[in-house]
Amino acid sequence: MNTYRWLTVMCLAASIPAHASSAFKPVELKDAEMADLRGRFVMPGRIVSFGIVMSSTWTNAQGDSITGKASMQIDSSTITPQFYVTTTSATGNGATPTPGSGTVVGGAGLGSGQGVTQSVRAAGDGNTANNGVDINVTRNGLAPANIVQSGKALVAGETITGESGAGQVSISARNGGLQMGIQANHNQGNVVQQIGGGNVLQGTVIQGNSNLVSNLTQLNVVLGNNTLNTLNQNLNLDQLKGLRSIGY
Repeated sequence: MNTYRWLTVMCLAASIPAHASSAFKPVELKDAEMADLRGRFVMPGRIVSFGIVMSSTWTNAQGDSITGKASMQIDSSTITPQFYVTTTSATGNGATPTPGSGTVVGGAGLGSGQGVTQSVRAAGDGNTANNGVDINVTRNGLAPANIVQSGKALVAGETITGESGAGQVSISARNGGLQMGIQANHNQGNVVQQIGGGNVLQGTVIQGNSNLVSNLTQLNVVLGNNTLNTLNQNLNLDQLKGLRSIGY
C-alpha cells in the first residue's frame, strides 16, 4: 500500500463518528488463524554460532548442594555437535535435614506439553524455586573464537551422574534431546529439565522445607552480517511483486 493510500485511510478513520468506533474493537483470533501467521525468520548462513547451556541446582536447608550443567557450542567449523557435562557439589553444616513429609499429587500431563512447559509444585514451607529460559541473540557479531568446553563428553544413550548430601543428579542424551534430573535426599523432592524435539520442559516438586532450586536453559545465537547477494535479493523482490496483483 503506497503513502497516498495510507493517508486516505487515516483521514477516513479520523472522520468516523464516535458511535461507529465499535467496528474497530479488537477481535480475538482463533487458534486456526494464529497457526497461519508467520514470525520473523533468519536467512540461511546468517547464524554464525549457536550454543545451549542447561543447569539445575538443588540446595537443601543445611546448605548441601548439587549442580548439573551441560553445554554445547557449534559454528561453521563444527563437524558433530557435542554436549559436555559437569557436576559440582558443596557441603553444608553437616546436619541432616528434616525428612520431607509433604505430598504432591497430579501433574501427569505436564510431561506431554508442546513448546515450553514450566511447573513448580511445593508441599513445604520456606522454599524458593526458579525456572528460566533465556534466548540471547547477538547481531552482526562473530563466532566466539577458540572455545574450550570443559567437562565430560556426553555420548548418546549414556547417563552421567553426581551426588552430594543434597541428592543425586543425572544427565543423559536420549531420543535426540538432553535430559537432566535431580533426586533430592531425605524426601525433599525432585527436578526434571529437558530440551529436544522442539520442546523445553522444566519441572520441580518440593516435599520438604527451606530448599532452594534453580533450573536454567540458555540459547545463545550469534548472527553475522547479512550475506544475501544481489541475486537472492532480486528473487525475494520478485516474490513480493507477485503479491500486488492480488491486492497487497
